[in-house]
Amino acid sequence: MEEWDKIAKDFDATRRFPWEECKTFLNRIQGKCIDIGCGNGRHLIPAAEKCDMVVGLDISIKMLEMAHRNMEKSGIENVMLVMGDARHLPFPDNFFDGILFIASLHNIKGKKERKRALEEVRRVLKPGGRALISVWAKWQDRWRKYFLLHPLKGDIHVPWRRGAKAIRFYHLYSMREFKGDIRKAGLKIERAWSVKKASKKYPDNHFAVVRK
Repeated sequence: MEEWDKIAKDFDATRRFPWEECKTFLNRIQGKCIDIGCGNGRHLIPAAEKCDMVVGLDISIKMLEMAHRNMEKSGIENVMLVMGDARHLPFPDNFFDGILFIASLHNIKGKKERKRALEEVRRVLKPGGRALISVWAKWQDRWRKYFLLHPLKGDIHVPWRRGAKAIRFYHLYSMREFKGDIRKAGLKIERAWSVKKASKKYPDNHFAVVRK
């Protein structure tokens, strides 16, 4: 939590626009939606345009302060911001029609804890609802040489060098592990694919649309 509080202001300055994958997913969602690990709220605005009620949940109070400021600037009123942990979502079973879990699962330490977070996605997702999950890819350009030398590893620590200094934990996924963890949590995969965000040669993000 502390590392995300430290970098919240710089994160907000460099993460302004929603990903197209999220906007496309949200076109299919109505009703209640949650963005787990919402950060500065860049995906809350398109979610609020499509859904009746939106929750932005994050473990960092400073990130939520950035999100609150951005919601006020946008005039968004149907968003509720909640400080919370993806492994213990403070919502009842079968509550959300849509879930975004974007670039956050990979920041949870420990395979059991990541599975617990995915099980929480399943628990709060309504029957017939959909969730979009994304993680960093293991074999991306930036880390490919490291993992070729250490193929059994997936955990790394990534320094933040824009302004505030912090070290962030990431678990980088192969597509096989990503799909496997989703299925072990009791979720069904509708579609899974990989994309290049910053990489030039190899995909750096995996996505999956899932349901109960």
